[in-house]
Amino acid sequence: MTRPALYIDVDGPLNPYVSDSRHTPAGFTAHRMKPESWVVQHPGKARSSVEPLRVLLNPEHGPRLAAFEDAFELVWATAWGKDANEFIAPVLGLPQLSVITWPDVPDYRAGGAAAQRTPGPGGEFWKTVHLVAHAAGRPFVWLDDEITDLDEAYVRTHHGGLALLHRVDRERGLQDGDFEAVAGFAAALVGRWPPRRRDPDARV
Repeated sequence: MTRPALYIDVDGPLNPYVSDSRHTPAGFTAHRMKPESWVVQHPGKARSSVEPLRVLLNPEHGPRLAAFEDAFELVWATAWGKDANEFIAPVLGLPQLSVITWPDVPDYRAGGAAAQRTPGPGGEFWKTVHLVAHAAGRPFVWLDDEITDLDEAYVRTHHGGLALLHRVDRERGLQDGDFEAVAGFAAALVGRWPPRRRDPDARV
């Protein structure tokens, strides 16, 4: 059976991008990055003249997410697309993860990123319809800062499996409570999380 999915957004959960730009939140380090998904949003500009993004990342998040690999397939569900593997994963010490490929909107690569982010038929977040299709009925957790009740309603109606849509505070990024929510969902699926490791020297 295909493993449940843990869908991970970058901006908000991993990069608290609305934090006060005058300081870096505790535990985070600031990085300057110029992913292709950012460059294409500046049509007519040479790559060298595009200002890099200020990205805040907490190196502890990588191992804490990787700890869920026994229970979930970790999947990037972010507008960064494949750039998340190139720029985010190495900083966090994550392996190369699967990536949801969002629909190929013709004018996106010409800088029309907003066209890709048209709300769903019920006003739900633009990612939701595609994420449910990617899950294809398997259980999943979704970590994102833009989840609303409309997305919850869409998933209840259109997804045949269990799901946890967990909204992360975009000003703080992932915190202990967010990881505990994922662990609680994993425990509900497998009966206990983290799974108890048997002592090889213990009597059977």
